[in-house]
Amino acid sequence: MSEDRAPLLVLGLGDRLLTDDGFGLVLLAKLRRIHGEDPGIEFMDGGTLGAALLGELEGRRGILILDTVAGGQPGEVMRVNDPLARSSSQGVGAYGTSASLLLGAASLVDWLPERVVVIGATPLVSKTGVGLSIPLRMALPPTLELAQETLAELRAAVESDRPVASTAASSSSTRYVR
Repeated sequence: MSEDRAPLLVLGLGDRLLTDDGFGLVLLAKLRRIHGEDPGIEFMDGGTLGAALLGELEGRRGILILDTVAGGQPGEVMRVNDPLARSSSQGVGAYGTSASLLLGAASLVDWLPERVVVIGATPLVSKTGVGLSIPLRMALPPTLELAQETLAELRAAVESDRPVASTAASSSSTRYVR
């Protein structure tokens, strides 16, 4: 690991050419604009690279993944506090298992930090096309707010070397319904 690597990674996942699958990347761009250059946070567009991103997790102290999340109604905002605890049928990303495979591989090689949270919303559709469906466009403001709050929690936890407060909750997922 590079010594100048930021302790926090904000990783956007998805494919902008598959409508709602690009949600994590749209969210990443908005969060990056808000935070600008911050030496403590690296914002990365992981696209659909999946397990090829494994080396980017090494040495991190916290990771916030922005992606679509299966298991809710279209547009439902979700925070997954313990993504590895979700059953394989639920997965983390709604399309494929790139986030689940990446986190599983990181766990196997002991590169998964203690603090990992996934923020996203349940998609309506994934088909060739650019732009988000109406439910996901409507979910952007509350999801962005939740991502900002979660990033602040992660930063405080990393700086004070303590667990993220919300990860101690009994449920691995929290749903935020508009």
